[in-house]
Amino acid sequence: MRTRLAIKVHALLERFFPERRLFLKSDNDTRFIRLRSGTQFVAVTGSLLVVAWAIVATAILLIDSIGAGNFREQAKRDLQTYQERLNALSRERDARAAEALAAQERFNSALVQISQMQTQLLESETRRREMETGLDVVQATLRDAMKAREAARNELAAIQSTEAGNGPAAAADPITETTLAMLSDALSDTAAERDKVVADAQDALIHADEMALEIRLMEERNDQIFRQLEEAMTVSVKPLDKMFSAAGMDPDRIINQVRKGYSGQGGPLTPLSFSTRGEMPSADTMRANRILGELDKLNIYRIAAQKAPFALPLRDAFRYTSGFGARWGRLHAGTDFAAPHGTPIVSTADGVVTHAGWSSGYGQLVKIQHEFGIETRYGHMSKIRVKVGQRVSRGERIGDMGNTGRSTGTHLHYEVRVGGKPVNPMIYIKAAKDVF
Repeated sequence: MRTRLAIKVHALLERFFPERRLFLKSDNDTRFIRLRSGTQFVAVTGSLLVVAWAIVATAILLIDSIGAGNFREQAKRDLQTYQERLNALSRERDARAAEALAAQERFNSALVQISQMQTQLLESETRRREMETGLDVVQATLRDAMKAREAARNELAAIQSTEAGNGPAAAADPITETTLAMLSDALSDTAAERDKVVADAQDALIHADEMALEIRLMEERNDQIFRQLEEAMTVSVKPLDKMFSAAGMDPDRIINQVRKGYSGQGGPLTPLSFSTRGEMPSADTMRANRILGELDKLNIYRIAAQKAPFALPLRDAFRYTSGFGARWGRLHAGTDFAAPHGTPIVSTADGVVTHAGWSSGYGQLVKIQHEFGIETRYGHMSKIRVKVGQRVSRGERIGDMGNTGRSTGTHLHYEVRVGGKPVNPMIYIKAAKDVF
């Protein structure tokens, strides 16, 4: 059976690939090489396989080239979208800062108005007490004058009775005439003073009504100002609360830690106290103190944000090349940013440089110690521009991008460590994307 199959296969090969002889002639001898049908079949099949492989490889290369071009275009579009987002966030941050500044100016104006209102209220209270005292004095004077008038009338009646009994001699008594003149003048003065007091009292009532209306208007204006300030504080503080929480940082602990380093008292953020008689603060005072507390919290958040790495280490265009996590069986403890050689690298927060030099796989490395137990690392630099012990600010240039150490290309290896343990830097960068 096998022999028949072999014969048929051989016959089929002989039909398409007949046996050939290749003669090799030299000066002294002639030799030939016999090419069997099977040998020719193997050679042709191998050639076809090589040609097919070349066609497939060429197609794959063309597809990869086209795909790489599309990827570059997509990367450019993503970079442009990211830059537009950064610009929009920057404009929004400036708008929020302007709103906070305007709110603080409105609050200072409100404090001035409240102070003026308190002064007017005190003056009105003083005038009211003076009027009450004057009315009491006038009433007492009127009572005394009425008593004196009654006494004068009784005395006049007695004198008239005496005159009627004694005749003309009594009418000529100079003492009686003098007494009558004095009584008449006292009654006239008392009546004029009474009329004046009544007119003053009416004017005081009208003025009191006008002041009450003015006070109500001022209270409405103050309430409107307070509402605007409270809304501005809510808009400004809530995103910062979310930012610190998203970064895994307890806002209360951050506030307490920053407040310890900035514990001075006095100034516009000092709580208000209008009472000097041991009375409970008014509702407006408590409301103003709450707004001052929110302003103080906003200021502390601003300080804390400068001391934590909520910024990008690059200001120029870049692309992410590797993220935080396991890579080739080992932990990649940071995020890689690729950009041209020499691209400026900036500090992501205020801090102190603790290392500036060569460090094995990191190459040229800079370490910066920040507040809250946070450390940032910047590796593979081509040039270092800071020294150990130097204080740097957020956004300050610390070096240039390079390809030193264990690196396959120009890029920045950026790390964030909390308590010595590496954490994903994108936690801080993403937490701040809706604020800065």
